[in-house]
Amino acid sequence: MHDEQLDALLAHLESDSDPVEFDGLYADVDTNADASGDGGSYTLDVASSDERHENLSESAFRSVAGGDDVAPYVTNWYYWEVVVGDRGRHRRAFLRHAEAASEHSVPDRYAALRSGMHTVWGEVLVTATLGEDGRRRYEIRHTEDRDAEADDLDTYHDPLDARDIATYDDRGRYRPLKTAPSLVSGWVFADLDGRDAVETLDVLYPASVANWNLEREGDLDVTHWHETAERQTGIYGVVEDLPAEAVDWMAEACCVDSQCLKRREWEYDESHELDADGGTGAFPCREPCSLVVAAARKWTKLEEEETHTYEFELTPSEKEQVEEIVDAVADGRTEEIREADVYEGANRYRARFLRAKRFDEDGYFSGTPTHPEDHEADAEHDDGH
Repeated sequence: MHDEQLDALLAHLESDSDPVEFDGLYADVDTNADASGDGGSYTLDVASSDERHENLSESAFRSVAGGDDVAPYVTNWYYWEVVVGDRGRHRRAFLRHAEAASEHSVPDRYAALRSGMHTVWGEVLVTATLGEDGRRRYEIRHTEDRDAEADDLDTYHDPLDARDIATYDDRGRYRPLKTAPSLVSGWVFADLDGRDAVETLDVLYPASVANWNLEREGDLDVTHWHETAERQTGIYGVVEDLPAEAVDWMAEACCVDSQCLKRREWEYDESHELDADGGTGAFPCREPCSLVVAAARKWTKLEEEETHTYEFELTPSEKEQVEEIVDAVADGRTEEIREADVYEGANRYRARFLRAKRFDEDGYFSGTPTHPEDHEADAEHDDGH
């Protein structure tokens, strides 16, 4: 333990009338006591010891505080109260969460931190370790790279480098939704301090730490769908007309773990909860995102269409195949189905066979036009000529 840490604790005791009570550390000074002779004015106690040290001189206080049993409490106080401090309560709350500070004593945490304490945040693994004199260090990597050697990964130290990592998926496609479960792997942010660790998370998952902590404190401001729809203007103003039933379908389509790592907290409105599952993500979604609003514009238009009755000729296996194709596309599994997997309904060759058999030369499924009345009018017009 460096002298600066003890100096900071002593200076705090001298300047603050209240004792230090933090994570099992108790320290106090009686500024009115006569510290001459054998007496002293300092008191020091830690949760893991049955002995309370009282009437200590400054030199005796320093000696006791530097002992193996007490020093971790002092360095722990210094890290949280001086290094981290109160500058950014969301950051502090997350870093405390990363080592389960409210659940474990300082000795237990220090033992766990020496081997690394892990927190999963979306598709990211945050590892907190014990650095020099109680300072914490943090590593961030993709969960898929949990067991990879750091030397085998691309190493970064600047949180802003996370922008490039979060921009494209593993096929080079732009990621419009940063909380989609499509973050590329193969990288590591190594040896970060607490500020850079949380900033890196904020670049990968914007506002996730703040919203998580606001929810934890009971202060998360949730904006429900109806309020969001009412304030839309221009071409998006139509989303206010999307039926409540369709909002439920929309939430089931977009706001689940397979599509977004946030946990949906918004409903249709304060008095109308959606039936769709909100997901199990570590951090909350406080309002419908711009991607959902943009999709809702299309669905609003589609829901305005009248239903029609169509008649198709399909074998039972072909009907099941259509259902399997829809499921595979909806779940994003089409790329997993190989050409040789002909037992899969969404197999490319199976789909091409169905198209060759059931689509006519105009591209109509089972020879049935989408708008029969228009098709008949076109046919009469052609016959008239």
